[in-house]
Formats: sequence, structure tokens, C-alpha cells
Amino acid sequence: MISDQLNSLGIALPPVGTPAAAYVPFVQAGKLVFLSGHIAKQDGKPWVGQLGLNMDTAQGQAAARAVAIDLLGTLNAACIAAGTTLDGVKRIVKVMALVNSSASYTEHHLVTNGCSLLLADVFGSKSAHARSAFGVAQLPFGACVEIEMVAELA
Repeated sequence: MISDQLNSLGIALPPVGTPAAAYVPFVQAGKLVFLSGHIAKQDGKPWVGQLGLNMDTAQGQAAARAVAIDLLGTLNAACIAAGTTLDGVKRIVKVMALVNSSASYTEHHLVTNGCSLLLADVFGSKSAHARSAFGVAQLPFGACVEIEMVAELA
């Protein structure tokens, strides 16, 4: 069970965050669940920084892992709304990461691994997903990483 896997990893799922603007945390269309972008947070506040300027790749990976945990909290809420649990996730379809980075930074893909590897730890083979990682000049609140995700329910 996914809950057992989360427990073994020492992960407690957070509640769904309140959107910072005019959008909803998730939308279900058929069997697909689209999760809005989640920014990295540290101690409940935006994890501010720019990769290649004042953050390194390892810190970015930790931030992306933190985002993955928040995404799982929202995915859990979406599953409950659909009448299932995280065990009802058929697969993770797509992850898209935006990395707040300097113009010369080129390891966006490695930062995004922080999210992808956690999803693999939680969902195993169901986590094999398509992925995009982009460097951007800035993100809301100065956050270092923002990630959105698409999942398919069984």
C-alpha cells in the first residue's frame, strides 16, 4: 500500500495548500488528474533562491523533493475527491519543473530528479513518467523550484 510506503519513508502528507491566485489545486478530466504548480517551501515559507547564483544542484534537488511531497498531498486530496486513495493511482503521467536559475545554469534536469526519484520511491514502476525541466528567470515569491504533475487514476 502507498500509505505503508510513505510511512517507511517517514513522509506525512501535508494538507492541500491554498492557491495564491485565481486557480484550483487540481482538476480531474476523465481518469487524468492535473495538479497545479506547487512551489518549493522550507519551514512553511517559500524556499527562495536561484540555482547557479546562491543555490547548488543538491539544494535544488532537496527543494524538488519537498515539492513532490506537497504534490502527493494534493494528489491524495484529488484521489479522495474521486472516491479512492493513492493506491488508486494507475501511473504518474507527466512532471514539469520550472527551476529559478541563472542564465549559465544547466542542471535543471538534475534538480528535477529530486521529485522524480521520490515518486519512484513511493509508486515504484507506476512512477515512470514523461518529464520537462526548464530554467526560468524568476518564480512566484522568489521560489527556487515549481513543479506541476499529471497522474492517471485506475
